Amino acid sequence: MHPLRARLRALRPAAFGADPSGARWERIRRSPNFSDGSFQNPAGARTRPSNGSLVEFAKIYFQKEARALRSPVAPVPVHPTTLAELAKPPASGLRLTWMGHSSVLAEIDGRRVLFDPVWGERCSPFSFVGPKRLHPVPVPLASLGPVDAVVISHDHYDHLDLPTIRSLASTDTVFAVPLGVGAHLERWGVPADRLRELDWQESTRIAGLTLTAAPARHFCGRGLRNQQHTLWASWAAAGPEHRIYHSGDTGYFPGFADIGAEHGPFDATMIQIGAYSEYWPDIHMTPAEGMRAHLDLQGGRPSGVMLPIHWGTFNLAPHPWAEPGEGTADAAAEAGARIALPRPGEPFEPAAPAIPSAPWWRAVATAPAQGWAAAPGTDASEVAPTA
Repeated sequence: MHPLRARLRALRPAAFGADPSGARWERIRRSPNFSDGSFQNPAGARTRPSNGSLVEFAKIYFQKEARALRSPVAPVPVHPTTLAELAKPPASGLRLTWMGHSSVLAEIDGRRVLFDPVWGERCSPFSFVGPKRLHPVPVPLASLGPVDAVVISHDHYDHLDLPTIRSLASTDTVFAVPLGVGAHLERWGVPADRLRELDWQESTRIAGLTLTAAPARHFCGRGLRNQQHTLWASWAAAGPEHRIYHSGDTGYFPGFADIGAEHGPFDATMIQIGAYSEYWPDIHMTPAEGMRAHLDLQGGRPSGVMLPIHWGTFNLAPHPWAEPGEGTADAAAEAGARIALPRPGEPFEPAAPAIPSAPWWRAVATAPAQGWAAAPGTDASEVAPTA
């Protein structure tokens, strides 16, 4: 590397992470998913709006009336998760706790896996600017108790959070990450021997669980230049008795059926259904597409439980704040699928006869002009429009 370039890289903010180099870079170059100088999607994907549509997007995004719909009008009802609550083993052997956005604590067959943990106040490289939390974290990171594995889907700021990783680096947990992402974690203090860095279709064993990196349709990047040198992935986790799936961020693509056939069927899927837009239709899914992905993963049948993720915590797209929840409930009703709608921090067992299903967000959201549609668990007060 040129000496001047090396000095400039050393000066950049720690939150930008580090570029892959050495043996890691050589492994990236050998990847079957890397060509023409960057990682490639399983299906073509536009990763950002065109110049013309970017102007139109800005008009919509900053419109006063639209901005008012993108945030809750009252405090989000967060479940006050306690260490004692999480210390009691799940009766079925599988329990999920959505912490907000894409962060999920999965307790599976006696082991604990933390997916995409983001405990920071902003998903940004800076503490003073960028999308800020719309609700507090349900439980302090230090109060979660031991975690066997931390799984990262990709290196965007709303999935890979510097303060959170630095806190976890001081524990004994092992990190499973897509190829190239390990460079960020090593810069932030995670020892190399606690990193499992995987390409698509590769697996690792951690604490008796098999974690497999599977394809996703997205992109990467933390610095000023997006070189596509770190991979993005969805993840399958399999224990002796249970199997679960975390989508990370992804646009819809036919590969979900292949993932399900090879690694499913899943007792639960955690599917991205928020931060979508017509301006980036290839890299995030709408609620309807998320339900389609869930069904594909389950062999075309509405089996298992779908947990909608990547919504409710940060304002990242022009759609109304409550729309992902409403859309997922509608899509599930149409498909006859079982979905869980927990408040942030509310643990549930997918195999339990009753799982969280009430549209809790309606109490703190601006209602559509026509009012809320009827939904399971809805009472008259929830259906009435709110200010």
